[in-house]
Amino acid sequence: MRAGPPPTTQRPRQRQRIRLLTAGAVAILASGVITIAASPAADAEPVGSGSYTETLPAGRELPSGCGTISSNPRQFLTANAPAVAVPTNDWWSSLVFKRSDCAYGLPLHAHPISYDTFAGGLGFSYTTTPTISGTPTTVGEYHYPYAQDILVGVAGLNAPVVRVDGWSDWTVSPYWTDGTRTLRATIGHGLPFAYFEATGGNAQITTAGTPSVWLNSGATLGFTVGGSDYVAYAPTGATWTVSGGTITSTLAGRGYFSVALLPNGGNRTDLATRYGQYAHAHVTGTRIAYAYNPANNGLTSTYAFTTTPREGSASGTVVSLYPHQGRYLSAGSPIPETYTSARGAMRTLIGVPSFQTQMTFLGVLPEVPAVADSAGADLTTLNNYLAAVQGSPEGPSGADTYWAGKGLGRAARIAEIADQVGNTAVRDSALTAIRNRLNNWLTASSGETGQLFYYNANWGTLIGYPASYGSDQELNDHHFHYGYFIAAAATLAKFDPAWASAGQYGNMIDLLIRDANNYDRNDTRFPYLRDFDIYAGHDWASGHGSFGSGNNQESSSEGQNFANALIQWGQTTGNTAVRDAGIFLYTTQAAAIQEYWFDSADENFPAAFGHSTVGMVWGDGGAYATWFSGEPEMIQGINMLPITGGHLYLGYNPSYVNTNYAELVRNNGGPPTLWQDILWEFQALGDGDAALANFRANSGFTSEEGESKAHTFHWVRNLAALGTVDTSVSANHPLTATFVENGARTYVASNVSGSPITVTFSTGTTLNVPAGRTVTTGAFSWSGGSAGGGTDPSNPPSGDIARNKPATASSVESAAYPASAAVDGSATTRWSSAFSDPQWIQVDLGATYSIDRVRLIWEAAYGSAYQIRTSADGTNWTTARSVTGGNGGEDDNTGLNASGRYVRINGTARGTGFGYSLFTFEVYGR
Repeated sequence: MRAGPPPTTQRPRQRQRIRLLTAGAVAILASGVITIAASPAADAEPVGSGSYTETLPAGRELPSGCGTISSNPRQFLTANAPAVAVPTNDWWSSLVFKRSDCAYGLPLHAHPISYDTFAGGLGFSYTTTPTISGTPTTVGEYHYPYAQDILVGVAGLNAPVVRVDGWSDWTVSPYWTDGTRTLRATIGHGLPFAYFEATGGNAQITTAGTPSVWLNSGATLGFTVGGSDYVAYAPTGATWTVSGGTITSTLAGRGYFSVALLPNGGNRTDLATRYGQYAHAHVTGTRIAYAYNPANNGLTSTYAFTTTPREGSASGTVVSLYPHQGRYLSAGSPIPETYTSARGAMRTLIGVPSFQTQMTFLGVLPEVPAVADSAGADLTTLNNYLAAVQGSPEGPSGADTYWAGKGLGRAARIAEIADQVGNTAVRDSALTAIRNRLNNWLTASSGETGQLFYYNANWGTLIGYPASYGSDQELNDHHFHYGYFIAAAATLAKFDPAWASAGQYGNMIDLLIRDANNYDRNDTRFPYLRDFDIYAGHDWASGHGSFGSGNNQESSSEGQNFANALIQWGQTTGNTAVRDAGIFLYTTQAAAIQEYWFDSADENFPAAFGHSTVGMVWGDGGAYATWFSGEPEMIQGINMLPITGGHLYLGYNPSYVNTNYAELVRNNGGPPTLWQDILWEFQALGDGDAALANFRANSGFTSEEGESKAHTFHWVRNLAALGTVDTSVSANHPLTATFVENGARTYVASNVSGSPITVTFSTGTTLNVPAGRTVTTGAFSWSGGSAGGGTDPSNPPSGDIARNKPATASSVESAAYPASAAVDGSATTRWSSAFSDPQWIQVDLGATYSIDRVRLIWEAAYGSAYQIRTSADGTNWTTARSVTGGNGGEDDNTGLNASGRYVRINGTARGTGFGYSLFTFEVYGR
């Protein structure tokens, strides 16, 4: 046990990964197949034509940490914690995924307050002066380190371990007990309050030094410690007693209280009163709801707070907004006072149950259009570069998930470009390499210990082996690695839709998506949005976050590669749930990157830091550094690669692009000598002519491992013609972009479906796009490509395709409750089964459909666990969704990405002592 560190103690950070590709890790086989030495067979779980294993391959590692956590990740949860997959990669993960402090946790940078956990309770820190190292031209960091102001607990509490009692989308509830006393706290992003429930003793606040009390009105105590203003709120009728550095209250025997941090400036007594109206409306849940409107590419995100009144009837709360939220706030009036945070100034709303942001998704492209290199000498140059990679489209691909993914990403760029200019030989070579590589990884064959995926139900994770950079033992970087796989699959799906079907490899790709960022709250196999911090607006790379500076993320651009992959995959396969999740991740994180990695408005980094960008964001700050290199090219380039048609967000502020590139040249003492291709491609988003000139003058450079000269030339040549991204224009289709050069716009739209579409831009310009083509109009009129194998999500069949179709069941309670009653469209008739497990009901759709949604409405006798299964023949079944923890009512299962003629609900656990009973069994698809 530990009492707590001195106020200025900062735990050392640890190296997470080294991003180096060694010769021994490289396998260069044009077929995309790597042979791994055989060992005992993996037990394959079939998923269409693919499979994964639930048996740990020989020699492979599980997530590791304190005690028995490898086999029991719930070791540091209470029995009250939700019975779902344990979240990882969060701002509070060190509490549950313990690795270095096996009793408590590491600092939790929630903002505006930072916390730490100790034997006696919860420590608070509010650091307003950054610690800065390095210089504006060298490796350097800024941090607002944990420096304890107060410790909040129960008198005499001496808990040997802190566990997690619950969580919601951006809150967590740590729990202490020593057998006599208990303490439960709820803390979260954007909450200036911490809420407490205590038993076994008086509430106690221990201050770092003697507090200066400025308000003592019975149940409310205002005091200052270390320059920070805090207010403690006890129940009505209770009082606080101050003795030196110890503050206590009996809480009038009612067991609840809250402590708030006040913002900088303002009338603190007035603020204490205004905050106090909501001090006992404890936040007990938080939830994001996002909605993408294809008609105008609008994204509305609602951040909602559930409150429970411990006394009184207040229902709102006090909420502090990060800069990326405040900039897009759709309604509400923040108070003028602000909080200092590592992300910049936080503005505050008082008395709200929720708030909304309204952003515009500006579109992504499969690739920039070949307006300038599809004819003449530039086409010859491009085809020469394409010919050079035809025999090895993946380049120096590696055996592990990261480097295999990089190779897939390279091949996908080559396939997209070759298709645009009609070079089918190179395109097909790249598609073959992608298909072979993916087929191998997505199949757990007998005798394999590598090039396969393993699902661990305890952890709720899918790990690819060989792993790298801690993707197994630390659950690091799954979004980085798997984003490359999903993006390459999206490219392949446009040309080979059968491959992407549920009956082949589509559902294996869906598992990769769900592992890294599960978009379906009903799917308890994986945590909801594992890698994405919903409130902070960006991903975290570390699975455990066990660092003094909190969690971290280096390559924000690889996080965006994952989000873009979801958009491309969802649009191509007709899965709007995946597409819309990708749009939420992409649009939100694009805004966060502009604020926290780039500080493009020059408002958030400390002035003395001196850099215009960081290579890494930490919970308590940022660093002009990487895990693997101190070279400026890599520090800045790691937040640019891989540059694709989904990375146009990098150019949303062309002036900033030029500022960023100028810093690189300054810090490097001249133009880049490493990763020139990545940096010139980035430069092209601000000054295409300069980037093209750099390429032409220095074309003998060595390509970055995931790049090719074909892609670099194509990118910079076409942006030199198109100009910069025009953020004032949006469209009613996700695969669009607008560029402007000297006032002349070029509008671009890509149609990956087999039917023509018409795209309307916000300026009123319309663009007719034939099936499979990318088309431009305006300053440049061009059309190219032949990738028309996708499904247009905007044109689904209407209605329930199971309505009045033949239905059968394993049993019926009586003739009054036949299977047909579940598909007759009536809200009063129902199917009811015998009172035993298992049971099933199925419907024959009469033809094979792509199925994306199954909607169930249960009678009081519901299924708490069931599977949605599909079949082409009624005999051989594929599980599209497994549901556990059901509670009846309506189950709207969206985003299924399944196919079949027959759909079956296979009940495995009843929620009551009766059978299974459905009023409604609806199926939607095309």
